[in-house]
Amino acid sequence: MRSVVVQILGRSKLLRNSTRIGASLFQSRGFSIFATETSCFRSRFRNKWRSQYVWNFPRSFGSPATAEASSSDGLTLERIIASNWIINDENESDWKSHAAAIAQSLHLIKKRLRWKTLIPKLQELSKELNDPELWNDPQHAGKVSREHGTIMGKMKEFNGYEKELFEHIDMIKLAREENDAVMEAESMNALLAMRKLLKEKELEALLAWDEDSCSCFIEVQAGAGGTESMDWASMVMQMYKKWAELRGYSVTVIDEMPGEIAGIKRATIRVDGEYAFGYAKTEVGAHRLVRISPFDSNKRRHTSFASVAVTPILGDEFSHFQINESDLRIERFRAGGAGGQHVNTTESAVRITHIPTGISASCQNERSQHQNKASAMAVLQSRLDQHEMNRQAEKNAVHKQSLTSINFGSQIRSYVLHPYRMVKDHRTDYEVSDPNFVLQGNLDGFMLSSLSANMDTGDDDELFEAA
Repeated sequence: MRSVVVQILGRSKLLRNSTRIGASLFQSRGFSIFATETSCFRSRFRNKWRSQYVWNFPRSFGSPATAEASSSDGLTLERIIASNWIINDENESDWKSHAAAIAQSLHLIKKRLRWKTLIPKLQELSKELNDPELWNDPQHAGKVSREHGTIMGKMKEFNGYEKELFEHIDMIKLAREENDAVMEAESMNALLAMRKLLKEKELEALLAWDEDSCSCFIEVQAGAGGTESMDWASMVMQMYKKWAELRGYSVTVIDEMPGEIAGIKRATIRVDGEYAFGYAKTEVGAHRLVRISPFDSNKRRHTSFASVAVTPILGDEFSHFQINESDLRIERFRAGGAGGQHVNTTESAVRITHIPTGISASCQNERSQHQNKASAMAVLQSRLDQHEMNRQAEKNAVHKQSLTSINFGSQIRSYVLHPYRMVKDHRTDYEVSDPNFVLQGNLDGFMLSSLSANMDTGDDDELFEAA
């Protein structure tokens, strides 16, 4: 048996009610109270009565994955949502409004974390960790241990918020029974702070995949349309550079192939920063521009396309695609475009092709061949990692939604400059009436709406059943 000592401060009637609520909370979580010993004495530091209760519990406590939090009168997260309590402004001192907003946030976070898949995954990892032969492979064991710890951390954090919600609700009800305005105000302020905190947690839960925290490569390639499309590809690349700068990310140009007259045929940049891939992955696909072409002397309206590909730069803690030197074909050539006599007269540019997959990467922006080769290898590694992720995604439909195929028949967004002005995302219907604002790198609205649309899907009934 395991004993838990609970001490409660308060006036006599309030103390008795607190004890009753505390006992109910433990019993609602499946614990059994076998014996109670009570002793009351005056605190030498405060003019209040203190009561100490010694309760005995079984040694086996419910796991955080299965224990359902509730209030002393049986109120649960599911019941709050089903009650459809009106959610007022944050300034309103209504505990039901705060509780309903918090419950909705918790439910949304739970859905974004894919709770119904976390529970069996945690059980599977726990079983694997208990296998004594696991540590025969330290690298694999470390990966399993980290994944288990990550999932446990997410579940404990969520359950902690849920339990805190019902504790504040119980304290507000108790304070009203005792006409204790101070305690009620404190609990109301705690609910308000919790409501604001969980709004921030909703955004964090959008980036729940392991790869989301990585830096990334962004590649833009001009579509059919000649000079007009090349100019559009250059505009798209500048848009991503400005977006990265607005978020405080660092940008490095890896490869750039200029167009004959204007713009670029293809370019690749490296974006370094926390959650760069998590946000940028929503930009994968074809981007469509409609405008009066500055390259058309007849001032006709043209439609141009540019495709965007985003690949994560996986850190050492991730499994990488293994590259064999014998599978590589390395070509050296002279760099094109601006760069000075040395760059354009020596074969410093490098193109590396992975023969089994046909995936290639090139770099010509560095001065030396060795630097270009190292940069090209980094890009190739990232693309092969993404290729492996795509292959695994075919077996796991859960990941498919964030790995959109790149083709000109399925543009994800249209930028219309004529005859009207608007930027519209065709996946979410999110739109902005000022294209210049978007082209200056203000893409967070589009990215967050896309992330929300991808994550906030699923059956609520299945979610509650999994809980």
